[in-house]
Amino acid sequence: MLPKRSYLLNAAYSWVADNDMTPYLLVDAEQKDVVIPTEFVKDGQIVLNISMSAVRHLIMDKEAVSFEARFSGKPMQVYVPIRAALALYAKENGDGFVFPDEVFSDEPTPTPTPAAPKKGFQLKVVK
Repeated sequence: MLPKRSYLLNAAYSWVADNDMTPYLLVDAEQKDVVIPTEFVKDGQIVLNISMSAVRHLIMDKEAVSFEARFSGKPMQVYVPIRAALALYAKENGDGFVFPDEVFSDEPTPTPTPAAPKKGFQLKVVK
């Protein structure tokens, strides 16, 4: 089965944003492939503001959360694999979701192969 974390992350983000609050993402900074500003890491974790006013080009899919943001005035491309996302909560009241432990494959999610086109009628030019 596909891990449920990406689905829960999207739902939590929508819920926090729909309530006009600021979504914060708690990240395990020690996971493989995490690209974050390391100067802000504390105790192996970092909290990122992922509100639409704080980031550009936010993408949350089954593989990762990625976006562009500025840290101390410097632009940076951030990449957080789904396995490194620990929680998403609202800055204003701390309400949100801590994601359950899951087993993640190191293999990327396979892209489904498109079905072969069906044979059907073809038009021919008749003279």
